[in-house]
Amino acid sequence: MPRSSPVLATAIDNPCAIIRALGVLSDTWTFLVVREAFLGASTFARFREALGISTDVLTVRLAALVEHGVLVRTPYREPGRRVREAYHLTPAGQELVTVLAALQQWGHDHVGDGAALRVAPVTDDDRQPVRAHLVDPAGREVPPQDVRFELVEGSPTVA
Repeated sequence: MPRSSPVLATAIDNPCAIIRALGVLSDTWTFLVVREAFLGASTFARFREALGISTDVLTVRLAALVEHGVLVRTPYREPGRRVREAYHLTPAGQELVTVLAALQQWGHDHVGDGAALRVAPVTDDDRQPVRAHLVDPAGREVPPQDVRFELVEGSPTVA
């Protein structure tokens, strides 16, 4: 997968979890492939059709997501056709629902004109909209303005 900086080039070995995550999810196409997997895409053709992405770029992104445990490949065969591979979210990939929900929410609230949504997170049972929130260990919601990042004592300094 192409890297945009020397820090991301060695991201998997970096002590910072944010840098490691960006090493896996470092570009727009990767996030869109994951979004389409949440929307039910599982075949190469369906990802390509939904995204309008080039074959070469999609091949690289799918391989990287499989390599990093976000997607798993499973063989399938349509009647009269050769064996192909389908791609499904792993449990680690399914955990990205929180990240995608937060990105969707932030994009809708702060970028553009607030037009209709292409996708939105909803509950499985009754399709009610949900929002990403931060919660403390007791399960109470914490407003974003009351949250900060800090260095963990004893951790190495990173880029």
